[in-house]
Amino acid sequence: MTAIWGIVNATPDSFSDGGRYADADAAIAHGLRLRANGADVLDVGGESTRPGAERVPAAEEQRRVLPVIERLAAEGIPISIDTLNASTALAAVRAGARIVNDVSGGLADPDMLAAVAGSGADIALGHWRGPSSDMYARAEYTRIGREVAEELRERISAAGAAGIAPARIIVDPGVGFAKAGAQNWDLLRELADVVALGPRVLVGTSRKRFLASALGDDAGEARKDLATAVTSALAARAGAWAVRVHDVATTRDALAVLSAWDG
Repeated sequence: MTAIWGIVNATPDSFSDGGRYADADAAIAHGLRLRANGADVLDVGGESTRPGAERVPAAEEQRRVLPVIERLAAEGIPISIDTLNASTALAAVRAGARIVNDVSGGLADPDMLAAVAGSGADIALGHWRGPSSDMYARAEYTRIGREVAEELRERISAAGAAGIAPARIIVDPGVGFAKAGAQNWDLLRELADVVALGPRVLVGTSRKRFLASALGDDAGEARKDLATAVTSALAARAGAWAVRVHDVATTRDALAVLSAWDG
């Protein structure tokens, strides 16, 4: 069955739950709850990548995430570090992370791919067209699935050239990153283009702004989590290897229902 990545935001300003788990103990407790609810991987982040977010110094990012990673990894839980910084990626791997989740696909930090290559960790390469502060300025597509796949193919090639074996590469179409409104729905409908690239595919729709076009702008967290579970199940059916979510339990149930349906 499709793997579930549970989101642990050790930040004061993430778009959905910013500040809720900024304290290390709160983040650790949250991660343990997500694991108990069925998370296969915990994705720990210390810098918000919400639209308009400003960058955080690497030292502050590491202060936020390393104690969380060390404790959760000590419990035997597979950990991913959600970061744009090579130095944070290396520190996180030393602390126990097994995967580096770089939403920029190695474009934000020119040292990222080489750093991950030497670390032995897997890497998730996100589709990205620039920093969060102005990501929507580049949201222009003719056929989004094909264009995202081609740009991810370039990142796969760059990762390979840096010494990262194909088996260590994951790709993420970057729902919500440099994609506005209906473009995200188009991308999900055309997910086959990304799956056809070959590497494992990670899809993250959780609580993202584009869901409002289906639910309405006043939808609360519970309704967004239900919509996330539905889109995650549909992504799984389209070939996603893993989905990244805030609410693990709802998505776990949706994937279980999909599995039963498919027999």
